[in-house]
Amino acid sequence: MELPSPSDVQVPTLGACTVPSPLPMAEDGFIDEGDRVLLFSSTRPLQPFLQSGREPPAFEMAGPRRKIFFDPKKLTCGIVTCGGLCPGLNDVIRSIVLTLRHGYGVQRILGFRYGYLGLTGKSSDPPLELTLELMSTIHERGGTLLGSSRGPQDISEMVDTLVRQNVGILFTIGGDGTLRGASAICQEITRRQLSIAVIGVPKTIDNDLDWTMRSFGFTTAVSEARESISAAHTEAVGAYNGIGLVKLMGRHSGFISAHASLASGDVNFCLVPEVPFSLHGEKGFLAALERRLGQRRHAVVVVAEGAGQDILQDPAHQEQDASGNLRLKDVGVFLRDQIGLHFRERGIETTVKYIDPSYTIRSLPAGALDSEFCLMLGQHAAHAGMAGKTDLVVGLWNQNFTYIPISLSVARTKKIDPRSDLWQRVLETTGQPASMPG
Repeated sequence: MELPSPSDVQVPTLGACTVPSPLPMAEDGFIDEGDRVLLFSSTRPLQPFLQSGREPPAFEMAGPRRKIFFDPKKLTCGIVTCGGLCPGLNDVIRSIVLTLRHGYGVQRILGFRYGYLGLTGKSSDPPLELTLELMSTIHERGGTLLGSSRGPQDISEMVDTLVRQNVGILFTIGGDGTLRGASAICQEITRRQLSIAVIGVPKTIDNDLDWTMRSFGFTTAVSEARESISAAHTEAVGAYNGIGLVKLMGRHSGFISAHASLASGDVNFCLVPEVPFSLHGEKGFLAALERRLGQRRHAVVVVAEGAGQDILQDPAHQEQDASGNLRLKDVGVFLRDQIGLHFRERGIETTVKYIDPSYTIRSLPAGALDSEFCLMLGQHAAHAGMAGKTDLVVGLWNQNFTYIPISLSVARTKKIDPRSDLWQRVLETTGQPASMPG
């Protein structure tokens, strides 16, 4: 893995912090600016740095500072949620608002409606003032109080809105595209020499953001996906040659499928985007599935939505969504039909039960672990903004919360390494072949 340089991990700041923090904390509860979180979790990679006297690469530690940049009494903050729904969005909104209001005494917090659209003149919905009363029960509901949207908007127009509303800190809650947009807003703010901070909170249910161990919504998704797998297993064992097929989220990364399969223990095939497979041939997936039925008379298959796209996509006719992402073909329906065709042609009786819980999972309230995680993400985002830090995303690395430059976090997509211990555990649990070529 290529290590980032010291400049790559440097978080920008708006200026010197001169305002004493109003947080009622003990002196040792504050984070010093020099506190860092090592990229390494073991000692061996540290040896070259120790031997040469160089500073090992490390992220800035998240948390409250003794001195802050903004005067809370004069500050207006804004919050926006973008992209697809995800468990925990309302929890993060609530956490940011509670921390700003209770901790720092910020009185004016605006929620811009329907993603970045709400920061443009195209929106007819005025900003929503986020009061404590409004926050009282939103964490009990799925979705987002503010609404969401996809696709880019005019950067200059969005900054105009921030200036017009006198916003000093903008909190952007979203995934890869949202963070890229946030960084572009930062560049325009810098060009205009404005003192506006932009703080990102990573929302990607697929857990595919680089340099962060976990993104919110992921544990809820894995837990609920296991319930769907359990239903598929029940259906499969209840029929002669029964096949339970479950399609889960994961455009480019199969973390939900892999971890749900491990949590279940009943999955026989886990198909993810990082490990190509063929349908046909003696070593292909369909032949492996046929052998499994011959041995046990039932099978459970989990497939991530981005798996098998090399089989489904026509390179000459690829479509994109509003965010510029490749519009995926439905691998779940495709596999269901191909499995049925394969066994009919061989005169083998099968029963296929297909389950796609994707939108059900996305719209759920956060589970217990995610709720607590969202609370901490929101708190650390608020601390970063008040300290005048900007163009960053709050991450979790080596069990510590960190501040990561957005440019580093979106430089590449985190994916399962087929040589990793994670994938080895999947192979050992499912019993599937390590590869399924045609």
